[in-house]
Amino acid sequence: MRNLRNTSWRILESPQQLELTASGWDLESGSIICAFGPSETSPLLQLSRWHPSSKEERPSLVNITSWDAPCPIQDVKCDSVLDIHHFSDSSTISVVLAAGDIYVVREFPADDEEKIEIVGSVDIGISAVAWSPDEELLTIVTRADTLLYMTRDFDNVSTATLTHDDLQTSKHVSVGWGKKETQFTGKGAKALRDPTMPEKVDEGLKSPRDDQSTTISWRGDGAYVAVNSIQASPRRVIRVYSREGALDGVSEPVDGLESALSWRPAGNLLAGIQRLRDRVDVVFFERNGLRHGQFSLRLSIADMNEWAVSISLSWNVDSSILAVSFPDRVQLWTMGNYHWYLKQELFIPAEMTGAHYLDFRWNPEQPLVCTIGSSQSLYLSDFVSHVEAGTTISPEDYGIVSVIDGNEVKLTPFRVANIPPPMALQDIKVNHSVTNTAVYGKGSETKIAVLERSRLSIFAWNLKMKPIPPPSILASAEVQITGKLQQVVFVDPENVLLLASDGRDSSVHALRLMSSRLEYLSHSLVPCAKGIFVNYSPIDATPYLQFAIANRLATNPALLDPTGELVSDSWTEVTTFPKEVQHLKIVDVQTDTAAHTPYAANSIETQTIAFGLTSNGSLFANERRLAKDCTSFLVTSAHLVYTSSQNLLKFVHMVTVEELEIPPDTPELDERYTFIKDIVLFVDQIGKIEHIDLFLSQLREEDVSKTMYQDTIRRRKRDLDLMNSSHASVLSKQDDRSKVNRICDAFLTVLQRKASTNLQNIITSHVCKYPQDLNGGLLEVAKLQTNHPEEAEKAVEHICFLADVNRLYDNALGLYDLDLTLLVAQQSQKDPREYLPFLQKLQELSSVRKRFTIDDYLCRYSKALASLHALNNFEDFKLYVVKHTLYKDALHLCRHKEDSLKEVTRLYAECLMGNTKYKEAGIAFEYVLDFASAYEAYRLAHLWKEALFCATLIPLPKESLQSSARAIAASQQELKDFYSAAIIHQDYLRDVESAARLYCKGYFFADALRILSLDNRSDDLEKVVDVGLVEAMATTTELLAECKAQINAQVPRLRELRIKKEEEPLAFYDGDVNESVDIPDNISLAATDASTTGGSLFTRYTNRTGTVGTNATRKTSKNKRREERKRARGKKGSVYEEEYLVNSIGRLMDRVNAVREEVESLVVGLLRRGMRERARAVEGAMVEVVGLCKECVREVFLVEDEGVKREEKVAGGAVNRPNGADGVMWDSVEVAQAKREVPVIKDFGRLSLLGGSMIGDA
Repeated sequence: MRNLRNTSWRILESPQQLELTASGWDLESGSIICAFGPSETSPLLQLSRWHPSSKEERPSLVNITSWDAPCPIQDVKCDSVLDIHHFSDSSTISVVLAAGDIYVVREFPADDEEKIEIVGSVDIGISAVAWSPDEELLTIVTRADTLLYMTRDFDNVSTATLTHDDLQTSKHVSVGWGKKETQFTGKGAKALRDPTMPEKVDEGLKSPRDDQSTTISWRGDGAYVAVNSIQASPRRVIRVYSREGALDGVSEPVDGLESALSWRPAGNLLAGIQRLRDRVDVVFFERNGLRHGQFSLRLSIADMNEWAVSISLSWNVDSSILAVSFPDRVQLWTMGNYHWYLKQELFIPAEMTGAHYLDFRWNPEQPLVCTIGSSQSLYLSDFVSHVEAGTTISPEDYGIVSVIDGNEVKLTPFRVANIPPPMALQDIKVNHSVTNTAVYGKGSETKIAVLERSRLSIFAWNLKMKPIPPPSILASAEVQITGKLQQVVFVDPENVLLLASDGRDSSVHALRLMSSRLEYLSHSLVPCAKGIFVNYSPIDATPYLQFAIANRLATNPALLDPTGELVSDSWTEVTTFPKEVQHLKIVDVQTDTAAHTPYAANSIETQTIAFGLTSNGSLFANERRLAKDCTSFLVTSAHLVYTSSQNLLKFVHMVTVEELEIPPDTPELDERYTFIKDIVLFVDQIGKIEHIDLFLSQLREEDVSKTMYQDTIRRRKRDLDLMNSSHASVLSKQDDRSKVNRICDAFLTVLQRKASTNLQNIITSHVCKYPQDLNGGLLEVAKLQTNHPEEAEKAVEHICFLADVNRLYDNALGLYDLDLTLLVAQQSQKDPREYLPFLQKLQELSSVRKRFTIDDYLCRYSKALASLHALNNFEDFKLYVVKHTLYKDALHLCRHKEDSLKEVTRLYAECLMGNTKYKEAGIAFEYVLDFASAYEAYRLAHLWKEALFCATLIPLPKESLQSSARAIAASQQELKDFYSAAIIHQDYLRDVESAARLYCKGYFFADALRILSLDNRSDDLEKVVDVGLVEAMATTTELLAECKAQINAQVPRLRELRIKKEEEPLAFYDGDVNESVDIPDNISLAATDASTTGGSLFTRYTNRTGTVGTNATRKTSKNKRREERKRARGKKGSVYEEEYLVNSIGRLMDRVNAVREEVESLVVGLLRRGMRERARAVEGAMVEVVGLCKECVREVFLVEDEGVKREEKVAGGAVNRPNGADGVMWDSVEVAQAKREVPVIKDFGRLSLLGGSMIGDA
């Protein structure tokens, strides 16, 4: 069971004369938006930004804006901030005040925008507010008990009123159970009482501590929202509404229910608080409002009256931790094996007790990061989930695990006592909640250190005695250290170290166990330390002290001087990880240099390797990343052992960092063919039929040589190639079939010769194929029915054991063997009244009719249609075809009967029309000589030639034909097919002028000139052709001008981005090496499905973190659309801008190529009509744009020189595309890395008459 260890404790103190009233996360920059004011003495509301990652000694606030917010409600002394929400994609902040005003603050307003804008107001005031997880809806509960739904643009889309009548819509049914008048109270009443019924039924009475407030909480996927409020009646109610505003459910009555409410992001439970006379419980509800368990907060009566007077709840983003907030502390609870553990209790100094409860907020994307706010300070806290275990060095390896649960530490040595949690072999109980523990397992007895809020206790535990006694206390003392105690570690049996933080700097304190007391020795500052790790030299057992400082690892071999002082001036940096790690292990590896340098003087060298695991599953060995999908790891003297997100346990031989090799994802040698070759030997050696059946039934498609039994010993590439090539011809013939089917077929070949003894194995081989070959197994049974009926019954019993008997019944029926079907049915749970009449009816039918009835019953409609066709009942045949859409089968069956074929074709044509397949429908109607229907189908398919042909064969009257032609021509114009529209006007409407205008619209100027001259209408050349040329010129020059402007603007910007990416890749991807993000070497990324928590592998680019696994639904709903909008927009300065620019320029080049022929036609047309200067201008503009495209195409699409190849290397593990916003980023990086298809810019030759080469010669 994992504990929570605090790794960071940062403090922001409020500026003088300002009170912190609210805070919110800015996920884009990793900062926190803080609101100060308004207060009773000042209406000023100030928004500021705190960057906790700042390297300043005292990180300061950056002021965003401020304004006066007086309270318009007379009965309220001052306004208050209910919610602050930052929108990363638009750099805006929404602020909702209790008096009803809703503000939008724009950090970078446009020229026509205000920096501060009131976008809405609720005159009556607001009781509660909450944004949906996908940031698309804002829910507000007014002081008039009205629920409002607003869009992101603050438009009201739905309204619901919270009334007492809502309780009548409850789906709960009460029949009076538990009421006094329904209870039997005579003698023996207790013995007769139903134990499943409660002794008392709640009526929904209010808690004496109820604060009358309202709380809103959304489900993680944003589909439902819950409102906890109190009405005029004395009952507090939790209502559940759908995303559309419809009431979905109401909670059942619960006495003492308070205002706290938090919906678990996973969606299965709503958490609330129930205050009883002698205890306080966290109670859970389902979405329908029914209770679903609870656990007690372990409070005494005094605690309930002193500091547990007001309570709030909050789940973290991956649903693993429930935070319970009180006015002066926050408790973090986790659940395992149906037991709730109190893992941490965070105390806030007494000067902050002015608020009803602390403003506690989880990070929306990092599950183990939170803030705690009060009127004077804001605390930022990071945690890491880890297992506190004893040594793994034999013989002291007892497998000790210590589990924190409030003021108890549960201890179990799994080597000698295999006790599942929440039970334990022994418990250590102290006075206050435990912060951290440490286990030291060397020597005669094991020592356990227990760190409380301000006290350290040392216990001894003798595991060699039988039975094992409980731990005994050696020493306990108050620790007078300023700041928060975070971690305790053993250096040796007598010395321990404490890591503490005062909110700005970290310090290490040394204490020594002296007889039965603890003596304070010394301390040393270690800025920004995240953890202490003690390891021991394998040579002389010297303790090494390591500190994880951000992403660096420092070590001190001297540790303590003889006087007990920490040697603080001899720290040596072991390594710098590419990013911050949360789990760390150091090992000294001894290597024989003589293996590489035969004449080396000293052949033994020691290399220190630091293994670190990040929050998103990256496993590092010093600076080298070994895997991206690691969930946990362990280091022994011989191996690195780690688990992956694919539920694999991998072993890596402990060598130098350069030689560490992760087991590959592809097998080094596939030797399956050797097994298939030796199946005869396998069957003979196994012998027992049951064992062969067991082997066959356990076959899976998984290749265990790739997964379970991967070889971790490095083989030389030439040996691997030699082994693979020797078997390539054999394996290539087998790869196209299922592995399981190949093995089963091989067994069948061998077992057919032993049918008398291994019939059961033959049936198993058929059934274990993928998919199951049930027909093959049933045919083996059918062979036995005549000669060996007793064996047939045993065989049926066996096959019914292996497969679903209902499927076997259908397959036996499909073989048309009624005796076999009856035999299978008798082995099933079917009622004989169900199948016997049916089988008897089949027995009476003719052979063909029986086949039809069986195939129809089994939904094998094609086979049934063939049988129906053989019965020569064409009317039933047509009805069956239409009912089951069997037109293709019917056409095949009727291919030799022309009359039947035409009837079926007409039916098919009508079906095609209904399915909008107009082209095929028209052909079918034309085949059956129905030209009217064919005309309509062709018209809808925009096939104007075929449509007008059929129209003439109907035949249509001349007026109707012209009307149809005119309508078809109009539709072709809408499709921009001006050439076809012109032909229709010319041939069918005899409208030469309109045809010429359409030719000009399509840039077919030669055709326009031709038809006008053909019709002796040279007078119309000026008003038709010349006008068309001028209009085309205007359109073309405008297009070319836009193309030129776009190239001149986008190509330099693209060049600037690429230079920035090459010179400063971290700045380009908007990252910081000290943040908990991933840093690739060559921007080649692989995702992880690890069920670890924290940042994802794409946070280097999006500056967002989150989880993949338990929170996948919420990530997708909240972030994917936001990232897709950012990617499609290609906003300037974003990581998507480069991809957007490349795609935009590529589309421009395609457009230039597409208009080349049109421009050529335009230039020739202008010159033919004597418009020389206009022709020259168009030609010059086109030549200039084509030249610009050719100049930049190699730069834009990164055309590489011949012989230069791009190499992409991805370290260890499978590559899986992530979900949600990370998937959008994945697609963008994939596009950037993929080899693009470079557009070919077609040449545009200039006319020699205008001073250039001929177009045709270009």
